[in-house]
Amino acid sequence: MIDKKDITGIILAGGKSSRMGKDKGFLKLNRKSFVEYSIEAMKPLVSQMMIVSNNADYDAFKLKRVEDVIKNSGPLAGIYSGLSHSKTDYNLVLSCDIPFIKTSILEMLINAQDGDADIVQILSDGKPMPLIALYKKRCETIFYKLLQNDERRLHVALNLCKVKNIELNPECVLFTTNINTPEELKEIEHADKN
Repeated sequence: MIDKKDITGIILAGGKSSRMGKDKGFLKLNRKSFVEYSIEAMKPLVSQMMIVSNNADYDAFKLKRVEDVIKNSGPLAGIYSGLSHSKTDYNLVLSCDIPFIKTSILEMLINAQDGDADIVQILSDGKPMPLIALYKKRCETIFYKLLQNDERRLHVALNLCKVKNIELNPECVLFTTNINTPEELKEIEHADKN
């Protein structure tokens, strides 16, 4: 297993949240903000953490905050910004809108890294989850070149990297669900009460 001193945690909280209408990292479930769930799940596995966001309100969490190096360019630029500030070879990347995420799921990524893959990502319900993934620092160069050529699609970047998928058990799918709309938020609040 990779030593946690060689892993940086990168929480992506820079999205526009256009469907939600407000910053998703600050949405609350059980009086705790979404970003706090991400921080708690990641903390035991990494030596340091950063939040990628242009929103200074995230400074309240007392973590290093880095702004998008290339503004308004989606998750590819967010991951690149995190990697460019990272000093470790391995980087655990997590989107801030996955409130049910568990440390054990993130740990699966670390345990599956055999030194060969550039990216180890979760496959949830057959769907790749590049925002729940372990990235090698060397992806930074590939992502930078794409961004310089105005390519912002994350799947294009993944196609240029050696990717390993970790299939989740169907009963764990809830832990990787991201919340994008007010309706989805109401649904999980209701489910959480039952």
